[in-house]
Amino acid sequence: MTGRPRLAIHFFLTMMIAMLSFACVSDKVSSPAAVGPTPPVSAVSAATAEQQKSTDFNGDKAFAHVKAQVEFGPRPAGSAALDKTRDYILKELKSYGLKTTVDEFTPVTPKGRIKMKNIVAELPGESSGVIIISSHYDTKEYKQFKFLGANDGGSSTGALLEIARVMAAEKNKRKFTYQFVFFDGEEAFCPGWDDCLDGKDNTYGSRHMVDRLQSEGRVDNIKAMILLDMIGDKDLVIAKESSSSSWLVEAIWSSARKAGYGQHFPSRDQYITDDHIPFLEAGIPAVDLIDFDYEDQGESFWHTKNDTLDKISAKSLKIVGDVVLLSLDSIEALIK
Repeated sequence: MTGRPRLAIHFFLTMMIAMLSFACVSDKVSSPAAVGPTPPVSAVSAATAEQQKSTDFNGDKAFAHVKAQVEFGPRPAGSAALDKTRDYILKELKSYGLKTTVDEFTPVTPKGRIKMKNIVAELPGESSGVIIISSHYDTKEYKQFKFLGANDGGSSTGALLEIARVMAAEKNKRKFTYQFVFFDGEEAFCPGWDDCLDGKDNTYGSRHMVDRLQSEGRVDNIKAMILLDMIGDKDLVIAKESSSSSWLVEAIWSSARKAGYGQHFPSRDQYITDDHIPFLEAGIPAVDLIDFDYEDQGESFWHTKNDTLDKISAKSLKIVGDVVLLSLDSIEALIK
């Protein structure tokens, strides 16, 4: 007789535990549930940081572009090496999602007619007014030595590719349309810049572009032109180019000071004839960012066999890239 009451009590307790467990499960099921897992704060921060990185100028990427150009060898206008360089530039620009065009022309040079090609990539903005950011991508031809042009032609082209990548990755449209222009034929074929007195032997690509803008009635549509040239020197010092439009100079130098790069953009002036001159002559505001003091202890590397990759730095490329990108809002605000 004593076994049955114990069994009954055991059964009763088992049933009560089961009912309580069911109630707890029911409460959990009926409670509001999250739609999906909430990512940890660290994951959100990482995603934000990754997005930020994509819109930051990366000096190492710009330097890699310079290295790729140098590996093609000397790249004078009309050469097979420049054809390879052009293909490289176009491939990069297209990978950023930019619309690209190649403008072919055949100017008369001291070597006869030579086929040249400007590269233009466009980033549409809210208006059809255009701001040009540019570089030349050819190197000067020398028979007596191998001129690689790591700085003169290579550095500005590498930086311009990285600027194009950064701007193409921006989420919001810019106020103005931007054109990233790579000029062919900036360098002279004669030994010196002005050695050929019977005709202008330099800036073929920029002069061709301005001629075309004038013939098509599009000069007024170009609101500003920013030229990069020789910007990779490890000891970077970009003086104010005296013929450049003063308001563009001030916008860029002010941005350099804000970014903490003021020591690389001193107030002293210098005059340089470069691809910005044809634009200025056509009434288009233009500025030339160039470090012409490319030397070490009095030994100039400009147009010598020593213009090699070891003379330039990713840091200098980043300084210029950062300053140009930072200045764009100010430049846009100043355009009426």
